[in-house]
Amino acid sequence: MEFESEEYTSNAMWFVAGAAVGATLALLFAPASGRTTRRRIKHVARRGGIALERTGQDLMDKSKELYEKGRGLADEAAEMFERGKKLVEG
Repeated sequence: MEFESEEYTSNAMWFVAGAAVGATLALLFAPASGRTTRRRIKHVARRGGIALERTGQDLMDKSKELYEKGRGLADEAAEMFERGKKLVEG
């Protein structure tokens, strides 16, 4: 399940990056004045930045969640080890 969310996030990042590059190239080759083209590029870049920021935040949230799960598993493993050690010693 976690692998699927990582794959989804990775695919989303590549999609956003590809869309930004494609939109920028389309604007550069579109017949428009320099001022209009620069304004469009600025708009597309701003939207791409917002999308990347959201994706980055999602990655941070998922990373924190995975860290907490891993930490819980490590704590459980340490607890089981101590219980097993007491059984053997005792």
